[in-house]
Amino acid sequence: MTVEPDACAVAHGAPDPDADERTLVAVFASPVARYLLSYAADLGYRTVLFEPDAARATDVQTACDIRTVLPGLDKTADVVVTDHHRAELGVVLRDALAGEPRWVGVLGNPRHEGPHVAALTGLGVAPGEIARVHRPVGLNIGSRKPAEIAIAVLAGLLADRNGKPGGFEF
Repeated sequence: MTVEPDACAVAHGAPDPDADERTLVAVFASPVARYLLSYAADLGYRTVLFEPDAARATDVQTACDIRTVLPGLDKTADVVVTDHHRAELGVVLRDALAGEPRWVGVLGNPRHEGPHVAALTGLGVAPGEIARVHRPVGLNIGSRKPAEIAIAVLAGLLADRNGKPGGFEF
């Protein structure tokens, strides 16, 4: 197997000249959001926590931009909703989709229809827009703990950004 010299340099700490600008927006403060934001910063993402309830934002103890209003979202943004039980779910997703982020996903059990579908339908969001919301998110690695879930989500985002299926098939 031939390894490109640039890949070796990057693996040894050199900046990747081909790295694209990217932002990770974790929606809602949660244990998963804490790990997601921390690990994403290590991966070169600009990290943002969107938590409409300022009192809850203190639950995430990591260096990131904390917002109580959804930031502007463009093609550099990946949005991950870390709590699908929140009443604001539909409104937040509707507003996120309107911003044209690169990717939007909601954590949750893949064996059940996500509550975001009914919430967005009730707000009059078109089925095509609802279909842009990924669920489940991340690679299927059997995650059970918040840190494991964050790793699976970030691995899935990296695979998607790089046009790869994820997993060990090449």
